[in-house]
Amino acid sequence: MSKFSRTWWGTRFIDALESFTDSGRLQRGRSYASGGKVKSFEIDSNKITAKVRGSVNPYFGVYKEPTYNITIEITPIAKARWNEVIKQISSKASIVSRLMLNEVPENIEDTFSNLGLHLLPYSDRDFKTRCSCPDSANPCKHIAGVYYLVASQLDENPFLLFELRGLSKTELQEKLAKTPLGKVLSEELNVKEFVIEASASLYTKLEKQVINEKPSIREFWLGTKRLPQTIDIKASSSVSAIVIKKQGDFPPFWHKDNSFIETMEELYKRVKNKQNLI
Repeated sequence: MSKFSRTWWGTRFIDALESFTDSGRLQRGRSYASGGKVKSFEIDSNKITAKVRGSVNPYFGVYKEPTYNITIEITPIAKARWNEVIKQISSKASIVSRLMLNEVPENIEDTFSNLGLHLLPYSDRDFKTRCSCPDSANPCKHIAGVYYLVASQLDENPFLLFELRGLSKTELQEKLAKTPLGKVLSEELNVKEFVIEASASLYTKLEKQVINEKPSIREFWLGTKRLPQTIDIKASSSVSAIVIKKQGDFPPFWHKDNSFIETMEELYKRVKNKQNLI
């Protein structure tokens, strides 16, 4: 299983399929996916098309390796219902921020469930599948093999979950950016970086300031205004390490099985603890 899905969303996709699909057929499909039997594989919105190599079987008169055409359509969520989902999501800062930062939170399915909807596969009625092979069972091992490849694609692009349900990543983030919380986060993400200029000196250049009135000794030492009794500490930003989180859990340059964000969080934690000990 881990070979085809190393993320929680990819694993849950397979788990959902196994809950209503014969495990034996999924197992045979897994061997098809790992054995390179899938010749081509494309995803367009909620439709998946593939070409899978079959097996030679003289007993059934198959002497030449056949190629089977496969189509999988996942039931999309209606646009009106998507508006309800966006409304629910936009009220939760933690979910909005992670989706805008190219992450899919693990509790995202709860939002859909509260509306009687599902982002992940829920039953065999979520799928409309066709295969040109003679096997009357559905899914056949060829379709099951494609399921595993979909799970591997989800590892690279978790927003494929939304696309398979009828809403692309671009549309999702554009809709979220129009919400009050999304606008605030968008402004934070679009802040221009400061230009670093080289300095000729490591010290701040002193400037002379003309004082018209000579201060009294008391004002010299205590100042003209009394210091506040309490100091208001500015709350830290709700979105930390934006540059890191913007890359997502598995950016293109990250080839390890563990999450890039979790690794960086652990690194920051160790550096912080080390500083506190100095």
